[in-house]
Parts: sequence; C-alpha cells; structure tokens
Amino acid sequence: ADRGGIPGRVSVPPGWSAGVGMYQLYEPHWTSYQTDPGKPNPITGTLPTPAQLEWAAFAQRTPHYMLSSSKASAAWPNTKFIRSLDDIVAIKSQPGKDIYLIGGAKTTASLIDAGFVDESRLIVYPIIVGKGNSLFATSEQERRLELKSVQQLSEGRVSLVYAMR
Repeated sequence: ADRGGIPGRVSVPPGWSAGVGMYQLYEPHWTSYQTDPGKPNPITGTLPTPAQLEWAAFAQRTPHYMLSSSKASAAWPNTKFIRSLDDIVAIKSQPGKDIYLIGGAKTTASLIDAGFVDESRLIVYPIIVGKGNSLFATSEQERRLELKSVQQLSEGRVSLVYAMR
C-alpha cells in the first residue's frame, strides 16, 4: 500500500543509519509529530497523517546509528555513533534484520563504495529541482544494479528497489 513515501513494512528494520547532516533534519522532523501531533510540522507546515504518526512512534523506538566523527549527543536516547568503517563492519556482522541508510549523497556513495550496501530503495518524485547533489556523483566506481521491484505510488511517485551486484 502507498503510505505517502513511508516504507510499508514498519516492523522490518532493527535500525537506521544516517550521516550527521541527514540525522539533524530527520530527528526533529519525526520528533515533532510525537511531541506536537496536533500542530503543523515545522519543516513541512502540514499536519501529520495517521501513517506519519505511526511512523514517528516507530522511528522513536528504533535504534539509530549516526555516522559522525565529532557529534557526541543526540535527542533520541537510542542513538549510537558510528566513528569508522570498522564500526559498520561490527554492526553488519551482528545477527538481525536490515539496517536502513537515510543518507545524503556523500554518505551513501562512501558506503556503496565500501561494499556495505546490499540493496537500494529509491522513491522517484515527479519534479525537476535543478540543483543539489547527485546521489551517486561521488561514487568512485561503477556498480551494476539488478531491478527487484517497481511500485507506482500516489501523486506520480515511483518506488524502485535494486540489488547491488
């Protein structure tokens, strides 16, 4: 089902990882739905949907891994800090389910280049922004992708899932 860009399987990931730049946007966005569900979100200016409230509650109780060499504190108490690629190797070697990366271009490309990304889930929005960072511009090597699924979402959006080869 289309959940407005929110992944439909909220019970799957045991954790999320994000670069410090993305985390600093992500955490207050979803926390605002928890602390003031009747007020417009300060980033979007809109009231939360029931699916967003459900996701906010899930996000608050899910472990997060922030990739940062300098940040030492976070608003969510279940946030751990990743300082090096060795930390990622240790986490990836633990038993469990998927860890989702919410990252900007630099973080995503560096983890793909290091071989830590098994699957890429993208949502394509029908808009040409005209500036910003290309998601894969800083990647140092070519990667072949295998299309696993395509799902048409509302408002012309498309969800694409690729396996990294």
